[in-house]
Amino acid sequence: MADDDGRRRSVIRRADRPGDLGWMVMAHGELYAEQFGWSTDFEALVAGIVAEFAAKHSPDAEAAWIGEVDGERAGCVMLVAGDEPGTAKLRVLVVTSAARGLGLGTGLVQESLAFAREAGYARVTLWTTANLTSARRIYQRFGFTLTGEESGHDFGHDLVSQTWSLDLSP
Repeated sequence: MADDDGRRRSVIRRADRPGDLGWMVMAHGELYAEQFGWSTDFEALVAGIVAEFAAKHSPDAEAAWIGEVDGERAGCVMLVAGDEPGTAKLRVLVVTSAARGLGLGTGLVQESLAFAREAGYARVTLWTTANLTSARRIYQRFGFTLTGEESGHDFGHDLVSQTWSLDLSP
């Protein structure tokens, strides 16, 4: 379903359709296993994050989005309340291999940060791993800064966990 000029059409919408939350879990499990050889422990982590959102999210303070390309799910992100007042967490950002390079990841993060500002958050944090360089470039483009690193063994691999933070105050 390309535009008249042959470009692929992408949209970002709320993750409010049947199958959206399940797709988030499945996409993470499949993509991270394929690209990085990560175990199902990672899929289980994402499943827990998504399940908690599904069961408990506050629509005024938390939201999730799906990015579509030519009518097919191709990416997602979630913004949830953090552990500290005034802080939100950016969670489960992923873009499928076929949709990379279309600006979908940037659009998803932009949408979630606009929501965070509208919801009154002062700060957004996120957790990632050092090997996810494309995602890190997106975070840096929006002004996130690295606030912590820790080496460990997760999902069947030695990884460097990273915490990033963005101050939303004017």
